[in-house]
Amino acid sequence: MKTILVTGSGGLIGREACEFFLSQGYKVIGIDNNKRKYFFGEDGSVLNNIQEISKIYNYTHYEVDIRSYTDLENIFSEYSTDIDCIIHCAAQPSHDWAAKEPFTDFHINATATINLLELTKTYCSDAVFIFMSTNKVYGDNPNNLNLIELETRFELSEQDKYYPGLDENFSIDNTKHSLFGCSKLSADVYVQEYARYFGLKTTTFRGGCLTGSKHKGAELHGFLNYLVKCNLENRIYNLFGYKGKQVRDNIHSSDLVNAFWHVYKNPRIGEVYNIGGGRFSNCSILEAINIIESKTNNTMLLNYVEQNRSGDHIWWISDISKFKSHYPEWDLKYNVDQIISEIVTNLNK
Repeated sequence: MKTILVTGSGGLIGREACEFFLSQGYKVIGIDNNKRKYFFGEDGSVLNNIQEISKIYNYTHYEVDIRSYTDLENIFSEYSTDIDCIIHCAAQPSHDWAAKEPFTDFHINATATINLLELTKTYCSDAVFIFMSTNKVYGDNPNNLNLIELETRFELSEQDKYYPGLDENFSIDNTKHSLFGCSKLSADVYVQEYARYFGLKTTTFRGGCLTGSKHKGAELHGFLNYLVKCNLENRIYNLFGYKGKQVRDNIHSSDLVNAFWHVYKNPRIGEVYNIGGGRFSNCSILEAINIIESKTNNTMLLNYVEQNRSGDHIWWISDISKFKSHYPEWDLKYNVDQIISEIVTNLNK
């Protein structure tokens, strides 16, 4: 039976991928050891996600550390060529956290990715390999754009060539990446190289803000979900720098996994795509707060911190035109307003 292997299966994208492929009739193997709890505390724990997915028929869970080649090999050798697709979502996802334990960050993000690539090459070389990278591979180069400060956001002139968003040719050099950006960039390049050097069917997605109602938002990761959580629970939200006008595009986990589905059905070799909400779904922190307050009738408790996070983007919107040109039947369904409404509804349960 065709089998889909998902790392980080308890996380936002991993869980969405598991549920989607299970609904399509595939057998799904999930790998997740709830390392998010170690990174972010109880707020970040994905244990209940793992428990809920494990109730679904045809899902098999492995509480394995992806840094262990031997433990991963036991899984790959058992399923071998039945594995038809690897969706690699597991990561240490915070550039702030990476600075505390750089070796942990590197081995989870980079070494574990090489483990998975090598095992794919050895046991199921015809499988599709989908890797969830990050826009942090571009470092803080976007901060050098000709940004204009408006009332609620930083923005580009409509005449600026990057107004539609940043594409895959944007420079990754001469920039501060954060250590997280470095480890993900290393993995990103390895994924491309295993396609070009060994012919694996790899696709890399460099994501903007990935979001959805099942995200386990914490202060260091999970922007929209954590913002809503703070509002509903009357927690103080620490707003770091840029007057709260920093802009992010936001893509719902369902839209992203649908992009995975299109790649799986029609894989390419070594492709890289910037993926996010693009011009369809983006907001500044101030704009997100305004939307949340309008839906909850609850005023946000804010603590403004003048110093921005090191290496943070002032403005990021993904140019998703390359992916849409390769997969024209795919499109975004969720905008920021719809995403926040769903998060508010879910957290109010």
